[in-house]
Amino acid sequence: MTADQYAWWRQALKLAGGYRELTHDQLLLLAPSADSPESGFFRNRPYKDAPLVPVAIWRDASGKVICLQGDKEAEADKVWNYACRNPITETLYHSVLAGGAWPDEPPSVAKDHNLPAKTGDLHKDLAAELSAEKETVEGFLKKAIATQEQADQAGVWAKRLAGIATKADEQFNVEKRPWLDGGNAVDDKWRDVRTDAKELAKKLKKHGEAWLKELDRLEQERQRKAREDADRVRREAEAAAQRVADAARAAEEESARRNAIATPPGLAASFEQESQQEADLIAAEAEAKRLIQRVADADREAQARPVFSGRTGAKVSLHTFWVANITDYDALVAALKDEPEVREVVEKIAGRIARNKDAILPAGMDRIPDKRAA
Repeated sequence: MTADQYAWWRQALKLAGGYRELTHDQLLLLAPSADSPESGFFRNRPYKDAPLVPVAIWRDASGKVICLQGDKEAEADKVWNYACRNPITETLYHSVLAGGAWPDEPPSVAKDHNLPAKTGDLHKDLAAELSAEKETVEGFLKKAIATQEQADQAGVWAKRLAGIATKADEQFNVEKRPWLDGGNAVDDKWRDVRTDAKELAKKLKKHGEAWLKELDRLEQERQRKAREDADRVRREAEAAAQRVADAARAAEEESARRNAIATPPGLAASFEQESQQEADLIAAEAEAKRLIQRVADADREAQARPVFSGRTGAKVSLHTFWVANITDYDALVAALKDEPEVREVVEKIAGRIARNKDAILPAGMDRIPDKRAA
């Protein structure tokens, strides 16, 4: 037995800083032997996810290795594999053995919140546990981390909450699986009928698209000719209206002229002239009225008529969809560069390039480290 059986532990403790787990590089430097547990004070998990317990290992006067895990004797060889990575101070060993808490252990919600006994309903139990954790965590988050112990507590706490999430996810998947399986079975049963029927309906509509487009072309041509006819009739109506106005003005002028003559012409000639002017005016008004009606009819004829196939309840018609026709890609990208969607896509592509260390960086970006807590 060496003069100082605790020399390895003291060196490990110095590297670890009091209670923290040794890193891979530190373990390589210390080179612990799997077959020869070192004397000292450590902490260990007796089994997976078990609470940490204090461990003491030493050699008696005869060189026999003695190991205490918690307050019970244990086999040093079985404890050493995990314990060697977790040296602690002797003071901390005795403190935890006496019921104290580990420096990096978050507050126990079971003690601070008087959690009810487990009900056997995992959802209720986890919800109660999470509620207590949430209240304590929200208080912890109100203050900035100022010590290593607080930083360690945050890490351990995050793991503890992740454990709640994992349990919830597992049970969630168990309970939802029958519903998912049932839904998948219904999907499988109806998939072909649903998709094939929709696909055939689309094909039939597409099959008639060329015919509808031709009908639409003929309809556009009909509308064009009807508008031309309406414009022509409108001009004729305007000319007829002008003739009515001219005839009325001529009659008024003739009447004024006769009244101005001292000796009027023969009564028969005067009556005949007035009758002719009145007949011309009536004819002009009738023609104007007829043309006005023709204008209304022509405008009505120029209105669009629906183009469709099928019948009521089963009609197929052409619908107008506005799509982009990019005529200058570079100019369009420059014009849209400040749109949120464009920025999001560019950032996504840039992020993918940055994550590939071998990728050549395009102009306009750098690759920088971004360290995050994980």
